[in-house]
Amino acid sequence: MGNKFYTPDGFCDTLPGVCSFKKEAESRIRRLFGLHGYVEIETPGVEYCDIYTKPDFVPEEELYKFTDHKGRLLCARYDGTVPAARFAATVYKNESLPLRLSYIENMYRFNQSGGGKQSEFTQAGIELMGVAGSDADAEVIALAIKTILETGIEDLQISIGQVKLFKGIINQLGINDEDAQFIYNAIESKDSVALDKVATKLGLSDEDKQTLLMLPEGQGTYDIIDAFRSRVSDSMAIEALDNMKEILDVMDEYGYLKYVSVDPGLLSGADYYTGMIFKGYTYEVGFPIVSGGRYDNAVGIFGREMECVGFSLSLSLAIAAIMRQGAELESVAADAIIGYDSSVKGARAAALSMAEQMRLDGTSVILDTTFNSADELDSYADANNISACFFIDTVEEDQN
Repeated sequence: MGNKFYTPDGFCDTLPGVCSFKKEAESRIRRLFGLHGYVEIETPGVEYCDIYTKPDFVPEEELYKFTDHKGRLLCARYDGTVPAARFAATVYKNESLPLRLSYIENMYRFNQSGGGKQSEFTQAGIELMGVAGSDADAEVIALAIKTILETGIEDLQISIGQVKLFKGIINQLGINDEDAQFIYNAIESKDSVALDKVATKLGLSDEDKQTLLMLPEGQGTYDIIDAFRSRVSDSMAIEALDNMKEILDVMDEYGYLKYVSVDPGLLSGADYYTGMIFKGYTYEVGFPIVSGGRYDNAVGIFGREMECVGFSLSLSLAIAAIMRQGAELESVAADAIIGYDSSVKGARAAALSMAEQMRLDGTSVILDTTFNSADELDSYADANNISACFFIDTVEEDQN
């Protein structure tokens, strides 16, 4: 019979307790986004592959692909940002800026299984479109922190990078594109040995070599920014340092500086991102649960130029982290169960009336339709963590 009764690799069923917790978290996050002025949109679960592959946003092999009846190549929704960019440039092309959009939707990515990652997962995110500057960057990071805290995660670390710092240092040192790509790969993998070798091969001074090595090795807040200030002269790199310093200032005003550190070697997606980039981590999950940054060139590909910054939270990974950190999810059992003796005239009507009244008062009630006896009903309630059990076997007749 094969595997037809099992879920495909990378996909899974969601147990009732987890599902209940997830839906409640989604509601809290949706309200949080709304309180910050972000309006929710829903984009199709299926897009043309071109919106991801033609601009080189996503490698084609990571998409779940299929064709429509005309043979056109389609894919399952990979993320929320690219569809939001398409939406802003087409459906919302005449709307005034800035736009504040949010979404909570399922995404699909091939070869994402392993270590808690799934090929299908729920992502919550926001896009702030049509605004440049550090204040906008900081608003998005702060809302990302609030969103994670809203899920119940308390142990959180946000790493902030700036792709212009890397690009500015490369410009300053006069490094060509081929060597810059090698250096990029070494920094991204935190391979200081490889970085030292290429710096030596390029004949860089000890001072310049140390500047490069600070990218994968440096961590801190204001101190790491100050350390780079004494070493960089390129205007792009200086702009990047100013941006990160201003973001830290705003994080301090939010009271969120304790969650934030500067990681000058954070470069993932440097071709897509144009400025600030960040990732958020918690323990018990080996992947970032939230990521985001500034992507000023993305919407222009769809025909409307605008600056953009946003983030996305993998709600599925966040819940996995919460469970691995030992949190107990609340029971989803009904509050009460009501049974009745079917041989007693009026017992069913009385049970129905009682159940409806309790539901009006906000109590979740099961009306037993299996005709269990009172003892059997008690046993069922105990086995299923139902706190209250009622059995109707007598009905008072109306007195005329």
